[in-house]
Amino acid sequence: MTVHQEAGRPALDTRLISAVAGAPPPDTGAGPLGATLTFAWRVLLKIRHVPEQLLDATLFPIMFTLMFTYVFGGAMIGSPEAYLRYALPGILAQTIVFMTMYTAVTLNTDIGQGAFDRFRSQPIWRPAPLVGALLGDTLRYGIASAFVLGVATLIGYRAPGGPGGLAGAVALLLVFCFALSWLWLIVGLTARTPAAVMGASTMILFPLTFVSSAFAPPDTMPGPLREFVTVNPVTLLVEAARGLLDGVPDAGDVLLVLGISAAMTIVLAPIALRLYSRRT
Repeated sequence: MTVHQEAGRPALDTRLISAVAGAPPPDTGAGPLGATLTFAWRVLLKIRHVPEQLLDATLFPIMFTLMFTYVFGGAMIGSPEAYLRYALPGILAQTIVFMTMYTAVTLNTDIGQGAFDRFRSQPIWRPAPLVGALLGDTLRYGIASAFVLGVATLIGYRAPGGPGGLAGAVALLLVFCFALSWLWLIVGLTARTPAAVMGASTMILFPLTFVSSAFAPPDTMPGPLREFVTVNPVTLLVEAARGLLDGVPDAGDVLLVLGISAAMTIVLAPIALRLYSRRT
């Protein structure tokens, strides 16, 4: 009888021994990329088993596009078609930005159900569960963008910027929202319940998305409010996407959004990863 085998019993799990001894688990050959893609695939598998998770990426974008176009279009500009051309970048931004909170909700749910501890005990690249979840959700953002643009096309929208402008605007939105998601991961790691995550995220996202140039020109707003709208990151994102869709891209706006996205990732990602590593 040995440590590895006794009386026909299977060998002891070396990962359990490593966990008890406080040593790092042995390497199983799963590199950072493989582990990250595995967790991204987990997000897609959850959607396959629970299709209702796609409602925010399919049904809600359709509702928002139709509602803003036909409810506010006549009052804002006098023509739903003209308003759609103005508001479509804002509808895209609002739809995807609001979806970023669900990564944090899922993480917080995993913590409550014990999956969090199981992931941390695996011999994998430590950030893989977080980065993989963000990559998987980025695909959901792309699906939502496709639905918004598809509905807009069906009701008459044609992007002056052509396919290149469409692709550029969506890519810019995805980069910004990937960076913003790190903030909600921090919220998800510190909040006590998924409901608390949604509440905190909604309180921040509502003023950021609606108090912006997404649905109304800033020059129609009072002075102090206009000043806030001008520096609102969502306004910067919407204006950059609007330029790309309209075929008159402003390189300064695009670079500014990319710079903000990079800054958010550089600042927020280490905080989220540190909280993830230290949480008990």
